[in-house]
Amino acid sequence: MPRSVILLVNRLKHASREAVAEVRELITRRGTLIAERDAASNEPIRAGEQPDMLVVLGGDGTLLGLARVLADGGPPMLGVNFGKLGFMAEFDMDSLRQHAENLFGTGPLLTRELPLLHASCVTSDPASGAPISFQGSCLNEAVITAGPPYRMITLGLSINGELGPTVSGDGLIVSTPIGSTAYSLSAGGPIVAPGVEALTITPIAAHTLSFRPIVVPLTSTITITLDRLNAQSKAGGTTLVLDGQLHHPLSAGARIVLRKNARSVRFVKNPDSQYWKTLITKLHWAASPLNPS
Repeated sequence: MPRSVILLVNRLKHASREAVAEVRELITRRGTLIAERDAASNEPIRAGEQPDMLVVLGGDGTLLGLARVLADGGPPMLGVNFGKLGFMAEFDMDSLRQHAENLFGTGPLLTRELPLLHASCVTSDPASGAPISFQGSCLNEAVITAGPPYRMITLGLSINGELGPTVSGDGLIVSTPIGSTAYSLSAGGPIVAPGVEALTITPIAAHTLSFRPIVVPLTSTITITLDRLNAQSKAGGTTLVLDGQLHHPLSAGARIVLRKNARSVRFVKNPDSQYWKTLITKLHWAASPLNPS
């Protein structure tokens, strides 16, 4: 039976708006279009809707936002990328046209399941001292960032209840395998291959030569305490940031616990996509320096 689809469009992106008419036609010629919505609304699937797939026009950032809403047994998401990296959005318009018959008709559908990271935090209100609890999920990474006025902060780290090192610097990144090619990579963290059940802990500008990124099992419980931080003000302060999209202000003594979420999210795979080739062509992995002119 042809597949039923909900089309989600990031209308803030010019390329997405330009492509939506063609994508709509690709779907309706081979399958059933149940609904078309603005991806920015982060609206959950409505009662009575049973799509086989969500087609998302907008790239990895759009998929990150939707993953937190549509995880846990929902239909797989097919991301259509428009010119940037596209580690989660594996299709561009050319590959979507090429595979439309299989994707929206009755052909085989390849999917992959990605874990989410769960973050919980107990901090206190800077004014009243009352405890504030926060919980959230992320697909790429959880970041403790120093924030304004950008003085060095100090964090205590423990893994599975075993006391680890204290790190001073600009913060700390805990990333999933798919997130290892995002902020963690920019901060000097390792690339973790898809399917490896691991978390990466990467310091941001550590004030030491000896604190190196580490990789721990995905089942680990990582606890981070704030020993010194930048206090909250109108300009900002030390903050917990999930996927670069959710921000939670932190205060002295805050305790953050990170562990694998019970929920996960599925993506439709491009049968022609090769992970290592993507690293070479888009991140220029191991590329030789350019010859001087």
